Amino acid sequence: MSVLVCITGRNNEKLMAQLREMLPDVELKLWPHCGDLDDVEFVLAWNAPLELWQQLPNLKVVQSFGAGVDGIPMDLLPESVEVARIVDPKLSDDMAEYILSHVLAHKLRHQNYLVEQAKQNWKPRRARKGIAAGVLGLGELGRVVAQRLSDNGFAVRGWSRSAKVLNNIECYSGEAQLASFASELDYLVCLLPLTEATHGILNRQLFQHVSNDCLLINVARGQHLNEKELIEAIDMEELGSAVLDVFAQEPLPKTHPFWEHPKVTVTPHIAAVTSLDTVVAQIVDNIQACISDMPIKNGIDVSKGY
Repeated sequence: MSVLVCITGRNNEKLMAQLREMLPDVELKLWPHCGDLDDVEFVLAWNAPLELWQQLPNLKVVQSFGAGVDGIPMDLLPESVEVARIVDPKLSDDMAEYILSHVLAHKLRHQNYLVEQAKQNWKPRRARKGIAAGVLGLGELGRVVAQRLSDNGFAVRGWSRSAKVLNNIECYSGEAQLASFASELDYLVCLLPLTEATHGILNRQLFQHVSNDCLLINVARGQHLNEKELIEAIDMEELGSAVLDVFAQEPLPKTHPFWEHPKVTVTPHIAAVTSLDTVVAQIVDNIQACISDMPIKNGIDVSKGY
């Protein structure tokens, strides 16, 4: 058995060094200079090329290098292949802090005062009154974020594909309840997994239900957002503003209109960043489980895609 690491778009020297140190008896291959792939049973993947998957006749486990698995083409994998993701408990706290900080900054009008400071204007105003916050996606991250907002005095709703029950959170589920969930929200947070059903869910049809001063925060995937319709909604005052940490193309192109839009805040995919030590520990555990024919940790439902 061998392990293939296929993580594109980043330098993998530290990752490979740690894996070799912790798995001295396991053959590790690095894409694309990896030779024959017939003996590969475990793949660590992120943005792997589509042509890879048909070259793995003995594949047993695919381990995502991130918390999401949307970059793994489930339809190209045999039914017997298991898929796992990274779960970092600290990510939940980091994500909750990121979102709460932007929600409070919006409520207290920090962005407005930065604009007025540049003009040397003294214009005190009361904080915004709205406290209705909605979280799209009630997985591990979404539940923690919803609870953190609730603990800080916000009236929180949550929406998910299937029904959930959470303390102090008004839960909605399914397509039929999406409009009711979004109705007159002051804050809308996206933490959904990216699936065919959620692709483009942040669109003008959804924005028409929220308050016209609503702050959108997208920390899930850039493909959840219809970028053109977001700008249209903000410019037509159907939506207040947006904080975006994820984008369809990363890094965000220098010519992209988000950079200069006065009501769009851009951050470089840093809302929650997993430490390499945490990632490697989970990867090693699953490689050892694969070798021993033991259950892997943090497996996902391949049929659902999350």
